[in-house]
Amino acid sequence: MYQLNWNINFKNKQGNWKLGILAECIIEKSVSNLADTATVVLPEADMNKVLKVQDSIGRGDEITIDLGYDDNLVTEFIGYVKEITTNDSALQILCEDALFLFRKGIADRFFGVKKMKKKKSKDDGDEGESTEEPPAVGKLTSVKEVAQYVISQIDKSYKLDCKYDIPYERFTIYQATGYDVLAKIQEETGADIFFDMKTKTLCIYPAYTRKGGEADYSMQHNIETSSLEYKSAEDRKVEVTVESVGVSGEVISKTVGQAGGEKITKKVGRMSAAAVKIIADTEYKNKMAPGYEGTFDAWLIPYVEPSYTIGIYDDDYPYKDGKYYTESVTVNFSEAGGKRTIRPSIKLSK
Repeated sequence: MYQLNWNINFKNKQGNWKLGILAECIIEKSVSNLADTATVVLPEADMNKVLKVQDSIGRGDEITIDLGYDDNLVTEFIGYVKEITTNDSALQILCEDALFLFRKGIADRFFGVKKMKKKKSKDDGDEGESTEEPPAVGKLTSVKEVAQYVISQIDKSYKLDCKYDIPYERFTIYQATGYDVLAKIQEETGADIFFDMKTKTLCIYPAYTRKGGEADYSMQHNIETSSLEYKSAEDRKVEVTVESVGVSGEVISKTVGQAGGEKITKKVGRMSAAAVKIIADTEYKNKMAPGYEGTFDAWLIPYVEPSYTIGIYDDDYPYKDGKYYTESVTVNFSEAGGKRTIRPSIKLSK
């Protein structure tokens, strides 16, 4: 029988403060979300005394959450206190990873190619505009250049690991936060954007390509409950259309797939035809890959987080056996036990 253990530590200018009581802890991580989040739930009172954690911690304080069994703890979350609330006779400490820092405003900036205005000319004393199309000036920008600028505006101690450097013809930052810019890049390119808190790194990868680690699960041994539904490529019919408007105003469109099924239309910033094709092809490939839909519940061991490759094996349906990409993980920890809810996605290999 495993004995549950935990260690939750806060750090601020006054020093370190270790949490001494815990009702529940919920940690949510997903490659689809920019931020990993944690909610630490405490009773509003202990031994008939109202807890005053605000006297010791506050917004912006660092937090580290370690969970495990029999004193074998694993760091499940590193981040910052975003808010402390009281709700339903419980006190909640809401936390967020480094995206908390990136929610502040950054200086306006234009990247990429500019279209020059038409020059005026004189003909017989009358002013008019030239009929010749003026040339565009400047050079293409990229996801990497924009992301590096965001880091420079927020915290230069963070590093950038960009493996999906899609080119942009033009990218404009105007009255935006660092979060706004990263959200726009993720929405348009479909990239997985996340923070590696242990190395203080902003990571930008093509979807389903980062290899975070490996673990194995069996329907008959270490999967407690499951709502998984296997989808083969034959079950899917998808049509993906990606649209952009070039610097000169022309519409660039790329459609991949088959009509009659799921239809996905994505409008992106000013990109070249080559970049639009990359995004469309990647989106279609990922949508057509066989894989699981749904989730399953397991113990805290083995440790798994989004981007892990997990083997899922079923003695009853061996054709489903294979290695799958982990899309999201939610950890629930309380006196009732520790549970890891895992959402697998595409099948990587047999």
